[in-house]
Amino acid sequence: MVVTDEAAALDYLQRVGYYRLSAYWYPFRTFEVVQDSETGKLSTKAKDEFHPDTQFVDAVHLYLFDKQLRLYLTDALERIEISLRVDLSHLLGERSPFAHIENTKAHFHPGFANRPFRKGMVQTCFDAWADKYRGLVKRSKEDFVRHYHANHGDELPIWVAVEVLDFGAISQLFSMLNVKDQATIANRYGVSNWKVFKSWLFSLSYLRNLVAHHSRLWNRNITSKPMLPKQGEIAWCDAFISDEDSHFKPFLLFAITRMLVKSICPNTEWHNRLAEHLEQFPEQHSSKKLNLSGMGVTDDWKEWW
Repeated sequence: MVVTDEAAALDYLQRVGYYRLSAYWYPFRTFEVVQDSETGKLSTKAKDEFHPDTQFVDAVHLYLFDKQLRLYLTDALERIEISLRVDLSHLLGERSPFAHIENTKAHFHPGFANRPFRKGMVQTCFDAWADKYRGLVKRSKEDFVRHYHANHGDELPIWVAVEVLDFGAISQLFSMLNVKDQATIANRYGVSNWKVFKSWLFSLSYLRNLVAHHSRLWNRNITSKPMLPKQGEIAWCDAFISDEDSHFKPFLLFAITRMLVKSICPNTEWHNRLAEHLEQFPEQHSSKKLNLSGMGVTDDWKEWW
């Protein structure tokens, strides 16, 4: 790998770290096919060399592109998270100030809330969520939490409680609601299938964790694959439905984020800013040329984005 400016390279290594940057120069390495001597299975192995003309700055530019990508997603996911807090507080708060800790049929579907949190566990999904919620309240340093406890009691009403929930806790709470309530909220965002919307929230929670921990986005494989609606239900989804590989790439999550943000803020320019950023994918000196396909971008994305 060519280092054209040694001082700048050392500066990046000291500030960003070798291991983090190595994820961005890894795709420029050459690979070979190897066969296991015992099983005979074939696999690919990275060699200790790079494609010709690969420069250190190629990795740096990819890193900076990915960093800006995370900043755009942070903005959008914050809007979605806050909007969902409002949805949940209004829907549950109309029935009971403490609906979120009342495991009754009026608020939660017994089959969702009372199923084992994990296979083989006695603890239910509701109890696991309640433990997480109380942990979030206990760890909170917010003035409004201390004020409420000091003036009104230990238990926070739903319209206060939602303000301590993270995206994961919101997703889990939504997944336990009655089907009618899940459908009501999903329809607000233009999704007619509540199961699809529940899956989307789970996947966006995963995306939020990646962003919060500054993890690489642009060419990673997604472990939380979102469910898609039937062909024709949501027009932009059709291209993904017919492309199985795109289900495991981050661009599908970006597209979901786009739809939800536009439903919250109809006049938003967020999706246009993100599109402009994607179109500025950095050029590389390396003979190995990378592009947006590593993110799962569909061929027709500019037509509907």
